[in-house]
Formats: sequence, structure tokens, C-alpha cells
Amino acid sequence: MVSPQQLATLAPLAGLSPERLAELAAMAVVERGARGSDPLKEKLQLPQSVFLLEGELLLVFEGGGTLVLVGGAEEARQALNRQKQRLVRSKAITDVDLVAVEDEVLDILATWDQAAAASAEAGALGGALSLGNLRGGAFAQLPVAHIDELLKRFERVKAAPGEIVIREGDEGEHYYVVHSGRFQVERLVGGARVVLAELKSGDAFGEEALVSEARRNASVVALGDGELLRLDRKHFNELLREPLLRRMSFDQAAEKVRRGALWLDVRYPSEYQFDKLPGAINVPLAEVRNMFEVLDRSKEYVAYCQSGRRSAAAAFLFAQRGFKVWLLEGGLRNVEKTV
Repeated sequence: MVSPQQLATLAPLAGLSPERLAELAAMAVVERGARGSDPLKEKLQLPQSVFLLEGELLLVFEGGGTLVLVGGAEEARQALNRQKQRLVRSKAITDVDLVAVEDEVLDILATWDQAAAASAEAGALGGALSLGNLRGGAFAQLPVAHIDELLKRFERVKAAPGEIVIREGDEGEHYYVVHSGRFQVERLVGGARVVLAELKSGDAFGEEALVSEARRNASVVALGDGELLRLDRKHFNELLREPLLRRMSFDQAAEKVRRGALWLDVRYPSEYQFDKLPGAINVPLAEVRNMFEVLDRSKEYVAYCQSGRRSAAAAFLFAQRGFKVWLLEGGLRNVEKTV
């Protein structure tokens, strides 16, 4: 296992915060290369940066040049496969310990940490800016130009035990991210309260009513003392909603489906059965969160409903979780006018 202190000695990671280094250390895997082997043989073409932690390693470059590196030395701070000369093979002079970090992770961390360093508000985001959320949450697809503005616009609000943060039936005015504490999502069904989910640090809620311009379809209650990060409707729409909603005309969407994407019908089953598009999968808006672990993330999807409101909410929810989902502009009503 690699320690945060070891990661801090590596050139691309030296400027990261202790919290970031701890996150990386928890997910990093140290690989042992036996003496005499080529430990980089399967790694040179992968989108990752590989570092030498312990041992001695011979690098052989295109044209015949060589370099011997010793783990912990100044020369070993750079990624082995990111040298100025093209690396063709390696040989472990002794047993060696290597650690690899995905290039995407390095890029995400560098982008957000540099933006956060220039913002006094960045520290307030806490768990919302965890590596997991930056890789697959709402912030993962946020345009870099919006990061600084977003950090400025979040405000921190306290929640007391039993406090109703949002109430079913009310109009939506804010988007929330849990900074600390636990919160319960519940809905009235036949006069009885049904618990739908429990939220923890880094989880977001309140987006459905904002995206679909509908009333709240559930209540969220604090289970204890907690703290939330809140973004008002105007800045949510400008900085999060629109960047994540990728809209398409019917002709564009149909072409994408012909190339392998799938229609995602987010209406009620009764509507779906009546006039679904060919091959469409039915995922009613209320069931979207239950499908995060069911739908194939390697596929592309085009979400639609009757008007575009429900599908906008569904597309946003899926996009927050890293799915490749497009929105059929105007919904089926627009299709009827164009076909």
C-alpha cells in the first residue's frame, strides 16, 4: 500500500492537498515487479502515469539510450512512461514497486485543485469535491470555465435534527449537496410516509424540480445535525443544468440511434405502451435512480417524454452519474411536427 507521503514526492502530485493525496492513496494499487522482468511491458500504451516507488529500474529508449532510476531519488519523481525520449522497454535490476495513476484522474485533480486554490469558497464544498464526485458526479462534466463561478455561488446552510429541507409539493428554488450529516428522502403514498433513500456527504438532491420545472415530488428531512451546500435556481440553471443537458433534434437523435444508441422513454408505462419509439427502453422518471446500477454505462442513450420536461430531469440525473445521455429537444410533440 502506498502512503500519502510517498505520493507527495511525485512531481505531478506534489501540489495536491493532503486530503487529495489521502484519497489517491486509498485507491492506488502498488504492483511488484520481479528482478529481471519488464514491469512496464503491458503499461506503455495505457492512459496512465506509472511511478517507481522502490528498487532500481533500467529504462531503454528508442535509439538505444538507457537510464537507471532508483526509487525515492530525484530522477524518479517523474512518470516512467512520460519521459522526453520514447520508452520502448524496461528491466528491473532489483525487485521494484510501481504505482500507476490514471491520466484522467491526474487531469481532474489538477483542474479542480488549481481552481479551488484561487477560491476562498472552495473549502466549503468538502465532500462534494471528493474524487468520486469529480469523476462521475454532476461536477465531472462541468466546463472548466464554470468552476470558479460555481465555487463562489454555493452557500452553506445548517440543518437541525428533524428539519424539513424541502417539502413534497413545494416549488423548487434550490439545488443541494450534502456537506455533512445524514438526510432522508421520503414521499407520501396513500397517506403514509415511505422512505425512498438516505443521503450522505457528497450526495445531491433537489435537481428534479428545477430541471423539469415541476413541484417537489418528495421531502428531504435531516436525521441529525447537518450542513448543506445550496445553489439557487438561477445559478443552477446557468452553471450546472445547461452544461449537462445535451440537446438534439429528432433527426440528430434518430441518426445516433441508428449508430447504436438507445431510446430512453421516461414516461409512465401506460404512455410508453401507447406510442413508444421503436426499440425504446421504458424507465419512468421516478425509477431513474434505481437504474443507475442496471443500465449499461458503455451505451449511449437519447431520453424523451411527451414535452421534454421529464426527459430533461432524467437526462440530468443520468448525466450526474456519468452516463452518456442526450435529450430529445421538445419531446414527442416536436417529433409529431417533423415526421
